[in-house]
Amino acid sequence: MPVQSSTNTFNPESTVVKSHVANLNTNWKMRLYFLKNLPSAFWWGIKVKSCSPYRTEVELPYNWRTQNPFNSIYFAAQAGAAELSTGLMATTALKGRGKISMLVTNIEVEFLKKASSTITFTCEEGIKIIEAVQQAIDTKEGVKVTINSTGTLANGDIASKIKITWSFKVKRR
Repeated sequence: MPVQSSTNTFNPESTVVKSHVANLNTNWKMRLYFLKNLPSAFWWGIKVKSCSPYRTEVELPYNWRTQNPFNSIYFAAQAGAAELSTGLMATTALKGRGKISMLVTNIEVEFLKKASSTITFTCEEGIKIIEAVQQAIDTKEGVKVTINSTGTLANGDIASKIKITWSFKVKRR
């Protein structure tokens, strides 16, 4: 499902992308990455359940480290897990495509149900990210894209819907 363009297209079958995705799906490698680069994700106990260039599932446990005084998962932990579910696909979309910056520029959250059990954030909009990165490469302009991540409780109820706006821009030499 490569994105078609004249230059520097995303190739999910490339060695660099496959290797990156394999690392994202290896729990101990992600734990080390979190410890070094995202200590809050390490502390909260976030796990990558599955990751591909097009879909990601991230699990946020309900425990004393993620809990607020109202016996539900703290909003910041939910936002962090949702951002990770979109950001993993964003880093994958950048692999082998040159120096491109990525930055969260906006977050919108809708809380629908009390998050009082483990919550899984699912994002299925990897193709939108890949297309935004390609547009940034083709136009040499900054491109923003809003990506949805849905937080689902173990019983199947949707606890939160989070929209993350990412900005991608090719770095000038």
